[in-house]
Amino acid sequence: MLVLITGGIFALLGAVILGLAAYLMTQGGSLFYIVMGAGVIVSGVLLMRRKRVALTVYAITLLLTLAWSLWEVGIDKWQMIPRGALLAALGLWLALPFVTRGLRTPDISEPATLWRGSHAFLSATMGLLIAFTLGMCFYDPFTVEGSLPLAQADNAAPAVPGTVAPPADDWRAYGGNNLGQRYTSLKDINVDSVKKLKLAWEYHTGDLRDGKIDAKEYTFEATPLKVNGMLYLCTPHNRVVALDPATGKERWRFNPQVAPDAMLQHQTCRGVSYHDDDMPTLPGKEPMDTLVSRDCPRRIIAATTDARLFALDADTGRLCDSFGHHGYVNLLDGMPNVRKSGYMQTSPPTVTRNLAIVGGSILDNGFVDNPSGVTRAYDVRTGALVWKFDAGKPNDNKPLAEGETYVANSPTSWTIFAADEALGLVYVPLGNKSPDQLGINRTAEDEKYGDTVVALDIDTGAPRWTFQTSHHDLWDRDNPSQPSLLDLTVKNERVPAMVLPTKGGNLFVLDRRDGKPILPVNEVAVSTETDIPGEKPSPTQPVSSLNFTPPPLRERDMWGTTPIDQLLCRITFKQYRYDGNPWTPPTQAGSIVYPGNIGVFNWGSVAVDPVRQVLIGTPVRLAYLYHFVKRPDYQAKPDTRQVTKDGAPIFNENFGAEYAVSIQHFRSGLGLPCQAPPWGTMVGVDLTTGKTAWTRRHGTVKDQTTTFLPFPFPIPLPMGILSHGGTLMTAGGVSFTGATLDNYLRAYDVTTGQKLWEARLPAGGQATPMSYRAENGKQYVVIAAGGHGSIGTTPGDSVLAYTLED
Repeated sequence: MLVLITGGIFALLGAVILGLAAYLMTQGGSLFYIVMGAGVIVSGVLLMRRKRVALTVYAITLLLTLAWSLWEVGIDKWQMIPRGALLAALGLWLALPFVTRGLRTPDISEPATLWRGSHAFLSATMGLLIAFTLGMCFYDPFTVEGSLPLAQADNAAPAVPGTVAPPADDWRAYGGNNLGQRYTSLKDINVDSVKKLKLAWEYHTGDLRDGKIDAKEYTFEATPLKVNGMLYLCTPHNRVVALDPATGKERWRFNPQVAPDAMLQHQTCRGVSYHDDDMPTLPGKEPMDTLVSRDCPRRIIAATTDARLFALDADTGRLCDSFGHHGYVNLLDGMPNVRKSGYMQTSPPTVTRNLAIVGGSILDNGFVDNPSGVTRAYDVRTGALVWKFDAGKPNDNKPLAEGETYVANSPTSWTIFAADEALGLVYVPLGNKSPDQLGINRTAEDEKYGDTVVALDIDTGAPRWTFQTSHHDLWDRDNPSQPSLLDLTVKNERVPAMVLPTKGGNLFVLDRRDGKPILPVNEVAVSTETDIPGEKPSPTQPVSSLNFTPPPLRERDMWGTTPIDQLLCRITFKQYRYDGNPWTPPTQAGSIVYPGNIGVFNWGSVAVDPVRQVLIGTPVRLAYLYHFVKRPDYQAKPDTRQVTKDGAPIFNENFGAEYAVSIQHFRSGLGLPCQAPPWGTMVGVDLTTGKTAWTRRHGTVKDQTTTFLPFPFPIPLPMGILSHGGTLMTAGGVSFTGATLDNYLRAYDVTTGQKLWEARLPAGGQATPMSYRAENGKQYVVIAAGGHGSIGTTPGDSVLAYTLED
């Protein structure tokens, strides 16, 4: 009976494989699955007939699958093993004596010797597969071993000559300082001592009530500040807390009272900013106006998701009454097209000189008539508007006159800015005009400033130069990363540089004085064919010589844990348009966009060491499926059929446009990515040459959820997983990152990329670690662990600090 049941299962599995294989063949796909399906069916039928030759047929099928897999993907265990895992498991079952005992020998007068003929052949085949699999485990063709250069005496100059460097013991701004380096010159924690790190304290913000979240995208992305003898951070609900840096005990807390239903999309706060009246000024710059009231001489500047800017006394946490209207500035003043959840603040203001500079975030792909993307600078003490930069009117930088409004739906900047006070410039990464994937109605100014980094005069807001990272963006390739500023040695000269990571995978290395490339940038020709009337894709796109744009997808890159989901992924790959590059236009028929809108780099940016002139990044490789859906009568009135009960738009509806857009992960029916791993990597780059020294898979699949398991995947297979967060680098030669979808904080050797230490986190670490020295003399590394709603990591409300054992 057992052999009959086994044969039936084989025949059914083979029939499913053969049916899908036949359909794949009609789409121009691989023919081998026909062979695989036929082999499994024949084996099943022969098993049901109790024919021992079934074992031979199945062994041949396994060997052919091995040969075909080697031809397609080579010796890559994370692609090879899933191709044959299910078939190999069934082969092991067949090789068991109690299964094959029911099979007849060719001559029924002879004893049914188990190890004769077919059974021996199958057993030998299984032995070969097991040995081959074990051998592959010692080799990974993706990993690149190498070393970054150590610091040399001739390039150990200060990061930015002429600026006022913050004390090494502090972390004064989101990226450590306004240079956005995510680097500390502390080195108590180094490659030798890092193994002695232990948890020093854990603080709970209280934002997670009974394990529940109150927004679609509850994300704890905050990076704390350490300054003024305290640790300052914001929570996803925009509450600001001050902690003791050595113990984690709460000093004070402030709640700006953001309504629980204020956000339909984001419930995010990435950080707060700090200003001190007594901070030294640059040579030639006047100190703050001494006639201004001296209340709140040290202040925290923060913003809310319901679009308010506020100032707190950094010592006590009370509102600064002299700022705005009793401590608040309404960022909706002068804003057109205001609606619930339509305009928000998720990133910290950039505080430089006497200004607090803010961008803004809009509801992606919700409406055509959006608020403005204006960037504004406010007096850090009074809250008065000093200047504005609106890409719709880029040269009109004065505050609005009475009764005026900002330009509706102009390109916006939702991420963190960088500033160089010595040059007097603030660097603002801009996105494109919504709808992100539809460029029919963009103006000349939209095209000029969309997807650019613009250098603005700190004092006036006037644009000094721009650099465009994507032309006529149809993929949501807005610039999400804070630029990183450092000096580079180029042809034996020190050049003030900027590194700008992009969603498309480019790392543009520019001279931050004028925006001209330091490393080469080429314009490459791309396809302009589209099925959207009136759409005119750009014929070229910029590509940096330093980039981590993933290689083109091929059918052989389609991945899955069984032949069935592999076939389904291959069929989808063949059905959707894909031009073999990142600029395949979205279409009504459906397109594969790779990399997708989460990007290769996102708000976590990169970390740079200004002394060694090296970079650590965590590029992501995930494909998405885009397709447009035409909506009727869009010209007469916005299509309001698909709204929530509150009348707000469903994500990607593009109300008022001719098309809605569907954006889906390119996944199999089991919920796993259709493309082969790695989906997340870590790289070390020598910025003086633009060469990548080492490359590694980053993160494991532990904690991942799928549609076929009722619990997160428990085995930490190091396949390389999505990272969404930032990296810290230290002068001790160690980099720290959480970010991955498994709940860990890890430390790596900057020089080689080797993992040195890891700690299990209570929730997803989708944040950027930071480091400081507390008043007790110890160096600490701190990370927020609260998860990310959109990518499904474990939610939480923890802030954790690690220090060396005594």
